[in-house]
Amino acid sequence: MTAPVIERLETLIVDLPTIRPHKLAMHTMHGQTLVILRLHCSDGIEGLGEATTIGGLAYASESPESIKTNLDRYFAPLLVGQPAGNVNAAMQRIDRGIRGNTFARSAVETALLDAQAKRLGLPLAELLGGRLVDGLEVAWTLASGNTEKDIEEAERMLDLRRHRHFKLKIGAREPAGDIAHVAAIKRALGDRASVRVDVNQAWSEATALRACAQLADAGVELIEQPIVRHDVQALARVSARSPAAVMADESIECVQDGFALARAAAAPVFALKIAKTGGPLAVLRVAEIARAAGIGLYGGTMLEGGIGTLAAAHAFATLPALEWHTELFGPLLLTEDILVEPLLYRDFKLHLPQGPGLGLSLDDERLARFSRA
Repeated sequence: MTAPVIERLETLIVDLPTIRPHKLAMHTMHGQTLVILRLHCSDGIEGLGEATTIGGLAYASESPESIKTNLDRYFAPLLVGQPAGNVNAAMQRIDRGIRGNTFARSAVETALLDAQAKRLGLPLAELLGGRLVDGLEVAWTLASGNTEKDIEEAERMLDLRRHRHFKLKIGAREPAGDIAHVAAIKRALGDRASVRVDVNQAWSEATALRACAQLADAGVELIEQPIVRHDVQALARVSARSPAAVMADESIECVQDGFALARAAAAPVFALKIAKTGGPLAVLRVAEIARAAGIGLYGGTMLEGGIGTLAAAHAFATLPALEWHTELFGPLLLTEDILVEPLLYRDFKLHLPQGPGLGLSLDDERLARFSRA
């Protein structure tokens, strides 16, 4: 029997509306753009992948347009005609021929894994070694910037039993205003919910040293990327002096970054994101580095749609410990979907499907409606 090969890569840019503006330190989202990859194999199996970033080039060095162009022009020639069932060999060809482009790589690795898991009749988590849990607790980001609105939103999520961990995006205004905003929300929620903040690199080291102590006094338990990503020593100094745990996010743009941060004891918590490290297999390599160094783990998001969210969830479900839970709420931020069945969020968790591969199907009619011409 002839082994299946990769026949072609099909890429689509999909623009989806969101339930509300989503305010970050560097950008305010008014919608989300996904790059969907359909990897077609000679045995009729299709692997699905997704590459999603935030705010064009506001967050990372890849944009939806560059991702699509690079997948079409540079990735596809390396993959077409290659064995479809050997994920390692395919990704080695990418490693030899392409530098960087971790978001595009993540879409490719996800699609290869999805296709192979379908071929074997296994859920993706089982292909990655086996799930240890069937559901992952999911935090929600309160990002309106308005204190009363954020409190109302958090109360609604608690009543619905959808989220009990809340992250606040801060850093776009003066620290005193941000800290007062966060403190008011924590007071309102009390012990019913945990509160974390994401500064998105907005502070200087001096500001971070002062503000981290004030946030801890307000009851904040986790502070994400308070200073610029490239100053590893400064991040280590802030982490060492902060009463609340500090998490590295933007500082981890590849597997090698994870090793460098662990060696420098730069942060006691790592945010894991498949898009920034290059896929589900790549993110598990970062997780192993962190676990060996005694670093806590948090399952992060680039606010992906259903494909990217489930790809991350399948990987995260194989980890022995995810102490800080996950932030895989991207599909809940969208008012429209491109999947036949929406993801299942219930009792504070995202529940993994049991079907082969990612366990989802595309709605081709809706995909066509929201895809760019």
